[in-house]
Amino acid sequence: MSAIHWKIPERVGRLDELANNLWWSWHPRGRQVFRALDYVLWRVSGHNPVRQLREISPERLQRVAVNTEFLGLYDSVMADFDADMTARNAWFDTNYPQLLEGPVAYFSMEFAIHNSLPIYAGGLGVLAGDTCKEASDLGLPFVGVGFMYPLGYFSQRISAAGTQEETYRQLDFDEAPVSPVLDSDGQRLVVKVGLERGFISVAVWQVRVGRVNVYLLDTNVEDNAPEQRWLSSRLYVADQEVRLQQEIVLGMGGVRALRAMGIKPAIWHINEGHTAFMVLERIREWTERGVSFTEAARRVGSIAVYTTHTPIAAGHDVFHVGLVEKYLEPYCRSMGIDRKELLALGQQFGPGDQGFNMAILALRTSDHRYGVSRLHGTVARRMWSSLWPGAEESEVPIGHITNGVHVPTWIAPEMHNLYSRYIGDDWLDRQDEGGPWARVYDIPDGELWRVRRLLRQKLMGAILEAAQRAWAKGEVESRHLVAIGALLHPDLLTVGFVKRFAEYKRPTLIFQDIERLKRLVNDPLRPIQIVFAGKSHPADLASKYLVQRVFNLAADRDFRGRIAFVEDYDMHLAHFLVQGVDVWLNNPRRLLEACGTSGMKASINGVPHVSVRDGWWDEGYNGANGWAIGPSLKPATWEEEDALDAEAVYSILERDIIPLFYSRDERGVPHGWMRMAKEAIRSVMPAFCARRMMKEYCDRVLGPAAKQSGS
Repeated sequence: MSAIHWKIPERVGRLDELANNLWWSWHPRGRQVFRALDYVLWRVSGHNPVRQLREISPERLQRVAVNTEFLGLYDSVMADFDADMTARNAWFDTNYPQLLEGPVAYFSMEFAIHNSLPIYAGGLGVLAGDTCKEASDLGLPFVGVGFMYPLGYFSQRISAAGTQEETYRQLDFDEAPVSPVLDSDGQRLVVKVGLERGFISVAVWQVRVGRVNVYLLDTNVEDNAPEQRWLSSRLYVADQEVRLQQEIVLGMGGVRALRAMGIKPAIWHINEGHTAFMVLERIREWTERGVSFTEAARRVGSIAVYTTHTPIAAGHDVFHVGLVEKYLEPYCRSMGIDRKELLALGQQFGPGDQGFNMAILALRTSDHRYGVSRLHGTVARRMWSSLWPGAEESEVPIGHITNGVHVPTWIAPEMHNLYSRYIGDDWLDRQDEGGPWARVYDIPDGELWRVRRLLRQKLMGAILEAAQRAWAKGEVESRHLVAIGALLHPDLLTVGFVKRFAEYKRPTLIFQDIERLKRLVNDPLRPIQIVFAGKSHPADLASKYLVQRVFNLAADRDFRGRIAFVEDYDMHLAHFLVQGVDVWLNNPRRLLEACGTSGMKASINGVPHVSVRDGWWDEGYNGANGWAIGPSLKPATWEEEDALDAEAVYSILERDIIPLFYSRDERGVPHGWMRMAKEAIRSVMPAFCARRMMKEYCDRVLGPAAKQSGS
C-alpha cells in the first residue's frame, strides 16, 4: 500500500493500484481516468498518475468519489483492467496451452515503458518496453530483468554555444510506478553478488506492466560501500571497469534475484550482450549440483535466446581480458574450469586475443540466436562466421526476427478512432492480419487529411510550448528561440529527423549543399521545414559536435526559423514527433543500422518513410509506401556514399515529396499524398507491429526451445 492510499475514498480506492500498473499508459480510457481526475494536475505531473495522486487534494478525491460521470468511467476501466489481468483465453493460452512450465526471463540493460520511469537511453530500451507490453497483451508468461537507475540517462540542454550539456535528475521513488520487493519476513529482498574480493548487496524493485512484471536491480543498499551504492545509478557509463561491474551485477544478480523470488523461468533471453553474464551464473548453478561444465553449458544453452542489435563489431562491449580475469576468477573455481576456458568463451581470435567480447560470450552460450531484421541477419552471419569455421555463411546459425512496435503505445488517439470507424472496432485485435488493412483505402482522403493536419498542429503546439517554458525559465537566449522551434509553422511540409545522434546516422547529410537546402526551405509557394531531435552519448565527442552543428545551423537567419532542434528527446516528445511530422527521414550508412523502429511508428500513423534501404526498410519498402534513398548497394567509399545519398535526398524532395504534398484539390486535400499515407499504413501496420514480432517469437523460438531440456 502506498503512502497516499489513506486519502483515497473507498469508492475509488483502486486508483492507486491502477496508477502503479503501467497498463494505463497504453490504454486510452485508462489515461482518461487520470485526465478526468484532475486535468491540470495530470499535465503538471508530466502525465504521471503516481505523482498526481501524491499531490492531489483529499477534497478533490472526495468530489470525484460521488461524481456519477467519473464513477461510470472508473468502474468501466477497472472492469477492463481486471479482465486483462485475469483473462484465461488470451492468445498464448489458446495457441500454446501448457507449452511453458515457467515464464520467459528477459534480461535487458534498459527498459523504456513510460516517461515516469526514465531508465532508458534509446531504441534498445524502447524495443524492450514494447516487448513487455505485447507479452502482456498476448498473455505470454514473461518477466523482465534490468537495472533501476535513480539518475537514469541524462537530460539534454543545449547551451548558448550550441553544445549539448547533460544533467542528471534524481528519481523520486515516491513518484514513480515502482514498489520494493520484500522477502518472506516483510523486509527488502537483497541478494549478494561477488565482485572481485568481496560481495555487493543488490535490492530489487518491481514494475507492473499489465500482466508482466519487470524487476529492477538496485545497489543503493546501506551495507554497500559508497562507490558500490552508486554502481547502478547511471545508464551506459563510460568507465570500462564500472561497466563490467554493472554487467556482472545485472547478469548474475538478476538470476539470483529471480531464484530468491521463487521464479523459475523456462526460457532465458539475453537482449544484447550486456546481459550475457546471466548465462555464466546459470552454468555455475548446474556445476555446483555436480554437473560437468560441458554438460551444464549444453543445458543452459538449449533454453538461452540471444538477440543481437548491433551490426558492427565496435558497437559491442569488449573488456580487457585482465579486467575480466580480475572479476571472474572466483567463478572459474566454482565452475571447475581454469581461467583460459572461461576467457575462451569471449575471445574471438584465440588465446592471444586481449579482448573479451560480450556478444561472443552470448553467441557461444546460446543455442537460439537472432538478428532484428532480415538484412541484419545476413550481416550478423557474415560478421560472426569465424565462430563457426568451415560453415558456409548461409549456414551460420544466426536467424532473424524483425522488430516491431507496440501499436497501442505509439498510435495517435485520432488515428485510433479513424481505424475503429473504417477498419473495425476490433482492429487492434487484428493489427497483424493483412486483410483488414486493405480497408484503409476506404477512409475518405478528406478525413485522413484532417487528422494528419491536426496531428501536425499538435506537434507544433508542443514544440512552441516547450520553447516558451525554456524562455520563461531563462534557459535559452532570445536569439536561440528560433533554433528550438519557436517559428515553425503548423501548415508547412514538415520533415522529421529524430533519433540518437551518432556519426553513422549522418544527421548533417541534408546540409551537404546548404544553398540548395535554403532554396527548398524558403520556397515562397512550397516551403519545407525540418525538425531535428536526439541525444549524443556524453562521451561521444564527434556526435556531440553534430548536435552543435545542427543547432547552430538551425539558428541561421537564412533558414527563417524553418529548421529546429528540439532538445531533450524522450518518450513523451517521441509521441508527438512520430505522429505529427509529414515525412520521416532516415539516412544511416548502409549496413550499420540493425533495424530501427521509429520509422515504423511514423508509418502506422500515416507518415511516409524516406530512408536508405537498411534495417527494416530493406524489407518494408514496396515502392508505393515511401521512398528509398540512393543505390541499394553500398558505395565504395564514405565520400561517394555521402555524395550520392545527399543528391538523392534533395532530388526526392524536389521531384517527389514536395510536389505530391502541395498538389491539392479545390478543398485543399492532397489526394496523391493520402494514397502514399494509406499505403504506408496498409503495408507497415501488419508486418511491423510487435504483435507479429511476438507471435513469430513464440512460433520460431519458444516452441523449439521449450522442448529442450534443462531449466
